Amino acid sequence: MANALGMYRTVKRLGIPDSNIILMLADDVACNARNKFPGCVYANAGRHLDLYGDNIEVDYRGYEVTVENFIRVLTGRMDPSVPRSKRLLTDDRSNIFVYMTGHGGNEFLKFQDNEEISAFDIADAFEQMWQKKRYNEIFFMIDTCQANTMFTKFYSPNILATGSSEIHENSYSHENDADIGVAVIDSFTHHILSFMEGIDKTSQKSMQDLFDTYSYEKISSHAGVRSDLFHRPLGQALVTDFFGGVSQAEVLPPIHSSDVVPDEARSHNVSETKVPTENGRTDSFEPIVVQPPEQPVHFNESEQGASVEELWLPSVAPEQGTMRTARTWASTLLLTVLVGWVTAGRK
Repeated sequence: MANALGMYRTVKRLGIPDSNIILMLADDVACNARNKFPGCVYANAGRHLDLYGDNIEVDYRGYEVTVENFIRVLTGRMDPSVPRSKRLLTDDRSNIFVYMTGHGGNEFLKFQDNEEISAFDIADAFEQMWQKKRYNEIFFMIDTCQANTMFTKFYSPNILATGSSEIHENSYSHENDADIGVAVIDSFTHHILSFMEGIDKTSQKSMQDLFDTYSYEKISSHAGVRSDLFHRPLGQALVTDFFGGVSQAEVLPPIHSSDVVPDEARSHNVSETKVPTENGRTDSFEPIVVQPPEQPVHFNESEQGASVEELWLPSVAPEQGTMRTARTWASTLLLTVLVGWVTAGRK
């Protein structure tokens, strides 16, 4: 459980809000009778950081964490009664980070020790997502025994995948806590989180930089990468393209007076704006006119669900006879995350 919570803490630190994260947890550790520290989950024996804490939102817990629910989250085939907070609300501009961890084997991962998801199930779910335009790029990461077998069946475009161990190879824990009597975090996830601690929102570290840090001596297994389905060079794909939330801003040049819309052309779309002054009076200002964009607006991959409109604003000095334009949008971060089993997307 510390694997998933550690990844959850990292993506939140890098700017992805809970509204863009779906967290699935068995959630059987924090309040387990064997846990000498009730309500707490630590990733090291020193117990320096409580990963459970107060600032955590679990979307699916306990018996809700099933293969069916996971597939439904990915494909969007949800019952109408399911709230938005439990949905992956992404589109073809969304980058999705999917993280899975638990007990597994050759082309399967266990859910709650009573059912399994196969490599074929995930591959087909990703294909449905591609056909339904639910993602732009996917970064798939899995930490389990024989993890690399889980992405061998992928066949959809724009997917980058990495795993902790090869076929017939185990993934090992990094540290044990003698007070609890269990391993608290795995070596592969601990290595990823250690690398991510040196990353901030403005980092230019690439996925290639991350993969170059893999070594048997650090991870105790042969971590693997699959990039044949990914359309970008790994050196040009930033870590923050999947792990971080970076706001994008566009500065538009002013238009010339010759581009001003005639009064008769905009008289049908005028609204008076009144703003209270310091002395409490309300003064009337020149109208603000809303016009549709003349050209299609192209957004970066980090802008999702944008609502676009173009505003024609009169200049402060009327004698100048010029107009200024401003484009505004309410953008929400499209980087999505599936943590703990798994985590993902804009809710």
